[in-house]
Amino acid sequence: MVVVPGLKKGAFIVGAKYGKGFMSCRKANGVGWSAPGSIRVEGGSFGFQIGGQETDVVLLVMNQGGVKKLLSSKFTVGADASAAAGPVGRDSSAQTDAQMHAEILTYSRARGVFAGISLEGATLRPDDDWNKELYGKPTTNQEIVTGDTAPPRGSARLMAILNKYSSRR
Repeated sequence: MVVVPGLKKGAFIVGAKYGKGFMSCRKANGVGWSAPGSIRVEGGSFGFQIGGQETDVVLLVMNQGGVKKLLSSKFTVGADASAAAGPVGRDSSAQTDAQMHAEILTYSRARGVFAGISLEGATLRPDDDWNKELYGKPTTNQEIVTGDTAPPRGSARLMAILNKYSSRR
């Protein structure tokens, strides 16, 4: 799972988006979640567009192929991994690819005004500097979410929320 609160997007013909967040994986035994690894979202766009927007984004990675891509050095959602839209804004939709095998489900809530048509791309990549700050030493997202890394104190609230809702079935 990836959570990016406050993803910022702004444009006047040329646009950009930027945000930071965290990823965590359900543990192999299905009980509990891994320590959070930090990620960044960066992207640009070009087209007939204007406005500014802030979006809270949640990505649910649905299979092992999606996890492998997410743990790579960087990937582009939609190009390197198939994505399907969950509820977006006030609309509700459930889309997927033709084979019904979307690797990532996306959910978002947007604030602001943005209009236009654009050609765009956004990458997700590990934020190694933030990981070093959080864990006190250089560490990769692969080591954090697939190993037994202890969560930092600052992640207690996130871990509590993840564990609260993962126990419901």
